[in-house]
Amino acid sequence: MSILNRDTFGMYSNKNNKGPGPELMGADTLIGDHVHNLKNEHLGEIKEIMLDMRTGKIAYAVMASGGVLGIGEKLFAVPWQALTLDTANHRMTLNMDKAKIEAAPGFDTDHWPDMADQTWASQIHGYYGTTGV
Repeated sequence: MSILNRDTFGMYSNKNNKGPGPELMGADTLIGDHVHNLKNEHLGEIKEIMLDMRTGKIAYAVMASGGVLGIGEKLFAVPWQALTLDTANHRMTLNMDKAKIEAAPGFDTDHWPDMADQTWASQIHGYYGTTGV
């Protein structure tokens, strides 16, 4: 689904170059965006955006991959710094091979990790080649 379809306030359809985006965007306009790599391979879909309430910054995008209609899909906490907004294609880009994503540490909806745990966070940031917030 496109950003424009989820733009309930009309923030991104303004033809006079006024409004917040793409420098500032509502989180709900990004949820549901597809994530592709630089080879244009589909990696997953943004399901949630996790805010670090201590710093006020976005910590992770929860990306879902695999499965059918949500059944059997694997979730991944992708550090926000690893993602780039692709405004031309209305999606996010992650510079990572599909095989590396498939092997990434993930979880399912019944077994979320403790994302506030600094050991877990260090492992995730190490995997994606980013630094913590």
